[in-house]
Parts: sequence; C-alpha cells; structure tokens
Amino acid sequence: MAVSVASDFKIYQEQVASSLTETLAQATDAVTGGANGAIVMSTNVMKGDYMYRSFFQQATAVIRQDITSVASGTPVKITQTDDINVKLHRSFTYDVTRKAFKMAGFNPDVFNIVAGQQIGKEIITGMLNDALLAARVAINNVSAVTNDVTAAATTSITSTNLLATLAKFGDASSRIVAWVMHSQQYFDLAKNEISNQVAPIYEGILQRVDVPGFNRPIIVTDSTSLISSSNYFVLGLTEGAIQLIDTEPTDIVIDDVTGLKQLVRRYQGEYAFNLGLKGYQYDVSNGGSNPDATALGTGSNWDANTTSIKDSAGVVLKCLAAA
Repeated sequence: MAVSVASDFKIYQEQVASSLTETLAQATDAVTGGANGAIVMSTNVMKGDYMYRSFFQQATAVIRQDITSVASGTPVKITQTDDINVKLHRSFTYDVTRKAFKMAGFNPDVFNIVAGQQIGKEIITGMLNDALLAARVAINNVSAVTNDVTAAATTSITSTNLLATLAKFGDASSRIVAWVMHSQQYFDLAKNEISNQVAPIYEGILQRVDVPGFNRPIIVTDSTSLISSSNYFVLGLTEGAIQLIDTEPTDIVIDDVTGLKQLVRRYQGEYAFNLGLKGYQYDVSNGGSNPDATALGTGSNWDANTTSIKDSAGVVLKCLAAA
C-alpha cells in the first residue's frame, strides 16, 4: 500500500523564513550604511544570466574654432555602450539527525532557527567576498587608478601612500566615499593612533572604525578577496561602486529524510544575485555565465566602459604587510 510520509512533502517552516529575513536585513543595513553608499544592495527579480543597461558615453566635441577658415568640420559622434552585470547562482544544504538535537537537550525544531541564522550570515558574507574580489581585480587591472607600492621604499600602507592612492582620481578625488581594507592594513595604518573605540557594525564581516581616512570611513573586513599571495589591496570606492542585486527569490525547503538508520532533518535552499561594478562591464564572451571564482577574479573579464576612469568604481592601493 502506498502511504505518503513526511519525506514526500516539502515543509516550509515559518521560523526559518523569519530568522533568515531578519539576519539578512541587519546585514544589508550594515553594508549600505557603513560603506557610505559605496556598496549598494537591492532587490529586483530578473531572468537570464546577465543584465544589460545602455548609457551614453561622454563625447568631447568642444574644440577651438578657426575663424579664418570655412573648411569642412569634423563632427563628433554620440555613442552608447552597455553596463553588464552577471548573475551568480548559489545553493546550500544542511543535514542533521534529530537524535543529535534531542541528546543535546534541544527540540529538533531549534535546528530550523539555527540554520536560518547561519545561512543569513553565509549569504551576506559570500556576496561581499564575491563583490570585493571582482572590484579588486577590475580596478587593479587599470594602471591609471592603481598605486602599487610593493617595490617602493615603503611597501606598507601609510597615510602618504593612502593619499597618493586618492590622488589617482585627481580633481575627482572627492568622489571616493569609503576605504575598504583588511584588518592587517587597518592596524598597520592605525597603530598607536586609535583614539576612539572601534564600533562593530556586523560581527565577523564588517566594521566601521573612526580612524583617519582623509574624512572617509574605513570599512575593515578580513576578506580573502583583498589578498593575493603576499599582496594586500586597499580599495577606495566611489558611491555606487558595487551593486548587489537580489534577482531570484530564495527557495528554502526543509525535509525529513527517512530510510536511514536515523531520522535526518535536511535544510536545503538556493538563491541568485547579480553583481555589477560602476564603470566596468562584465565580459560575457570571456567570462561566461555563472562564473566560478577564477573567472570572477580575472581582471580582464571586467572591461572599463567609461570615457573617463574618474567615473568608475574607484582606486586601489597594492601593498605589503608592515614588517
């Protein structure tokens, strides 16, 4: 006789959805507020692997007029190009035996809340790491906005090196609204200079600290995306430099798995988001859809697409840890 059992049904637990939403909301506030608008998170359901958005490029048309000549002039074309961001697909699965929770003195339903909270943090951490990796390689691929001091007399981060990085934007340096750096660089820079208490925004992911950054907040995150070999990268980002768009609803299924020697509670889900960088378009031909870490972290897969680099995501300092 065919009998429907728990494993035949998809059970959506309200407390899971609630805890996941709460954790993500808190992290979103931390990122958008703490980064001074440099990292923008939003929700916009989109189909396909990429999002294209056309815009007019700045044309240089004003020239000296020769008032002694009636020769034919040379018109300047107004052209369009695309902003292209890429969709990244992610999934997660947790398995736990009911017995494990009962022997620890917990109701197995506690697993739903714990998993939701952990996944909320995992999602935001993963999105930020992917975004910082792409921003680092894209900006570092443009020499005009890269300050590489790894072979200089002073190879670590200093106020002088940070100011020289800011100067890469010249008269548009005011567009740099926030610094993002690893804690190694923060402590190298701020050693013996901290006068205010470090205030955590989101534990384990980001901190906003009140130390001299030329009137710009310093966002501290121990993301491996800011390290390559022994090199560290400090990002100076403009407003809207990084765009993270939640483009597919997060699907979460909790299933009781039977047929094993123990009853197992499975927590599985999937989601997707689009990643875009100001002033750079994702190279669809070279990078391909749903890029892995290698493709995402290849600088040539992010093509500068603005007439002036001062209209892009920002600047980068490439340095070493202090001795």
